[in-house]
Formats: sequence, C-alpha cells, structure tokens
Amino acid sequence: MKNTQLCGFSIIHILLLGLLALGLASCEQAIDINLTTGPTQLAVDGWLTDQPGPQTIKLTRTTGYFDAAQPPAALGATVIVADEDSVIHEFVDVKGNGNYVWTPKNGEKFGKIGKRYLLGIRYEGQEYYAISQMQSVPPIDSLVFREEKLNPFSNETGFRAEFYATDLAGQPDYYWIKTYHNGKLLDGTRDFVVSYNGSFNGSADTDGLLFIRPIRWSINISDLYRRNDSVRVELLSITPDAFYFFLQLSTQINNGGLFATPPANVPTNIQNRNPDGPKAVGFFGVSALRSISAKVEDANIRPSEE
Repeated sequence: MKNTQLCGFSIIHILLLGLLALGLASCEQAIDINLTTGPTQLAVDGWLTDQPGPQTIKLTRTTGYFDAAQPPAALGATVIVADEDSVIHEFVDVKGNGNYVWTPKNGEKFGKIGKRYLLGIRYEGQEYYAISQMQSVPPIDSLVFREEKLNPFSNETGFRAEFYATDLAGQPDYYWIKTYHNGKLLDGTRDFVVSYNGSFNGSADTDGLLFIRPIRWSINISDLYRRNDSVRVELLSITPDAFYFFLQLSTQINNGGLFATPPANVPTNIQNRNPDGPKAVGFFGVSALRSISAKVEDANIRPSEE
C-alpha cells in the first residue's frame, strides 16, 4: 500500500493519532480525591546574627499542602537561647503574632564567634531544642557595577553588580549570601545562594582564594540594576548542616519540569526531647554577618571588561 504523506506525516500515523484522541476523550471521568490533612507541626524560623539590635525567632504551625493561606502563628510558647557560658536570652512574643523577640539592653549584643548556642522551646506540652555554632566570616572588600546590555540583541543597557570577598584559609567554610535591592530582600525561589569556600560544593579546591565569579555575580537581578539603585550584600557564616539544609530547600522549591523528583521533607535540626512526640520543621542557626552597601553611581562604576 502506498504510504501517502501529509505535512510530513503518513496517513497511517494520522489515523492512529485520531483513534488515540477518541480513546482518550471517551475515558474522561471526573475523579474526586480525598486528600486528608495530617497533624500540624511546629515550624521554626530562627536565624540569629552578631549584628546590633533585636533578634527574632518566628514560630508558626504547618498547614495542608494545598492550603494557600498564611501559616497560623504558634502562640503561647516559651522560647530561650542559651550560650555555652549559661548566659540565657529570653525571646518574648510581645505582639502576639508568633514573632518571639529578644531586645538587647544598652551596649548589649547577641553572639560571639566560636561559641555554641542552644535553642529551647516549650510549646503545647512539648519541649524542642536545637544547637548551632557561630562561625567566622570574612569581610566583603568591595561592591562595584559595570554597564552591560540587557541582552546581546538590545541597545538598552543596565548595570551588573559584583562583590569581592576572599575565603578564610585553613578550614572548610560555608556561607549564605543575601542581597537587598533598594532596601528589599531578594527572596525569589532562586535567590537562595550558598557557597562552600567561596565556590560550589564539590568543585575545585578554593580554600583561601577569592570567591569565584558565579558567586560574585549571584547578587544580580534578571533585568540588571539602574542608575541610583542601591544594593546591599550580606555575607553570613553558616554551619555545614545549615548549608545542606539550604541546598535541599532550594531543590524542593525549584522542583519542577521534565526532571522533577517526588517532593521530600527537608531535614531539620529542631528536635523534640520526647522521641515519640510530635516532630517540628524548620531550622535554627546563628551567623556572623558582614555587609557592604553601594549605589549605582559614578564612584562605584567600573569599565566594562568586554
């Protein structure tokens, strides 16, 4: 039989596709799936730094996977953070919104590099705890801008930002980079930037070297900065478990497309003293923080490297 072609497809292929479409249409049936919601869990967002001013630990309760509402605040908890010298900091939810705040007295500051800190939470008859250590962090040497085209086919230009910092030599170091554009934190799903020794995990040995360019450029926005924009970069020290927490968190929130993997729980360092009691989610960490701010103005603009 002659295999007639139509728009590059044989008539046999077109007939088979038509039969398949009819079969799929005849199989359409609405199916109601009853997705039961499991028990809620305590969620901890506790990142404390050595910077002056109040420190906050946010407590909420988890909600169902398809619940788009804001998680409810976990109220009525007792929250303390103690260092290894038994100095206790009490965090109080003054506004009744789940934000438990420690306010320093005059001249007081939280956190010392090298010390370990214990978080303790008593909530609904359960006692939770976590431990973190404040690691060292290098200074950020400079923050500069270079004018570039928005894309190779455009005459419109903007400015790409680049910061410079050098990894601390002699030991593994883990960092979290946060960026603020005109005072607003870049908090999109792809704005979690962490680094191992100023590079990527598992890359070449970069101990003690200048942060690699992809990390230095990670502070940019998609459409580039404009003149008079302000940019603030924060470099925070984190522990190895915090580093891997962020990596897995980023994997889950960016999980999609053809090669998506099944959703999985992100590990936590929050433990219940009762191993048979309800679990908690989230993370507690303490960080040394160094920052730099700059505006896109002539004093901070460098010649293009092209």
